[in-house]
Amino acid sequence: MRRRAGRPATPVLSRQAIARAALALIDDAGADGFSMAALAGRLGVRPSSLYNHVAGKDDILAAVREIVSDAIDASMFAELPWDEALVRWAHGYRDAFAAHPPAISLLATQPITGALRTLRMYEEVVAGLRRGGWPEAMVIPVMVAVESFILGSALDLVAPPDMFDAGPLADQVPVFAATVRARDEAAASGGRPPADLSFEVGLAAIVDGLRRTLSTLG
Repeated sequence: MRRRAGRPATPVLSRQAIARAALALIDDAGADGFSMAALAGRLGVRPSSLYNHVAGKDDILAAVREIVSDAIDASMFAELPWDEALVRWAHGYRDAFAAHPPAISLLATQPITGALRTLRMYEEVVAGLRRGGWPEAMVIPVMVAVESFILGSALDLVAPPDMFDAGPLADQVPVFAATVRARDEAAASGGRPPADLSFEVGLAAIVDGLRRTLSTLG
């Protein structure tokens, strides 16, 4: 008997398909809502079926990390001075994680083991920093310092726009309220979210400080 055409009776699973579903689940339900059982339910399979394609939860999170980091371009480290490359990398990195903010708390504390595509991205970054003259022992601390700032900035980008609105208490903190208004007006005049101003100020300060640190090491 010939098999009827159409959708298969059960979903076609693969490591990549499971990872995409996992990222969607994290986006929808948050870090606390992610579990193997919830993921299996989203895919319409039994939890045991997942283990035919992934080793477990850590393997899925490694694949999720790869999907997020696929959006982060690090190729500029082979072409630009380390400081210019770092600025461009930071912008792309922030955008990639701002698209999936609930994933930050999961991935920021998850070992990178198993995420080969992410490791290759980091390989480009550290190779560029080494070519720029950074001592080998300082390369990872430099990268992690910048990365920590980027992840915080990604959360700031998706935070409510009224985070610093003093509301009815504005009269009690007039200087603070005035500076928040000044920030908002400056951002609006440039057609940008306020979080962009904070990101640019912080990134410029970090990179400038790193330049000075490297010059003293040299």
